[in-house]
Amino acid sequence: MRAPARGHKTMRRFLDFLYDAAAWAAALAMIGVLLMVLTSILGRLLSFHLPGTDAYAGYSMAAAGFLALAHTLKKGEHIRVTLIIGRLTGGARRGVELWSLAVATLLAGLFAFYSCRLVWQSQLFNDMSTSNDATPLWIPQLGMAIGTVLLFMAFIDELLLELQGRRQHDAHGEEALHNE
Repeated sequence: MRAPARGHKTMRRFLDFLYDAAAWAAALAMIGVLLMVLTSILGRLLSFHLPGTDAYAGYSMAAAGFLALAHTLKKGEHIRVTLIIGRLTGGARRGVELWSLAVATLLAGLFAFYSCRLVWQSQLFNDMSTSNDATPLWIPQLGMAIGTVLLFMAFIDELLLELQGRRQHDAHGEEALHNE
């Protein structure tokens, strides 16, 4: 395994920054869920109603889930079924890894494309939430679109690292410990 060139290091830092920034945004969205739920509970206790709290809790939850996808992938925290690949070695294992990453990259790319298209169409057709908050739907859909684009980038990143022989593999079989 050769050392990455200077441009590779810059790109690696940039990509890692993007994945980390998305994870922080996901964490903030989780705080948004908490705040909306607490506001709703307090509203019931104190006899006031803030319209849209349920909808905004849902929007925040969706954003948190999608924005965390790329970071989770890069940290090796996605659930993988390693029943077959765990028994393979050498070229067979690398072939299955490349095939899996290629298929995942294709699917993530399609997911990203259609997520971005949904945001664009929602904005174009002026889709509004049917809830009492009447939020333009393209706004909460941005979290999904950004998250899926970053996931697509992360899969491209993983595929390129595997092709270059620089991808980190779980050498000790500890992957299952991350997925409990």
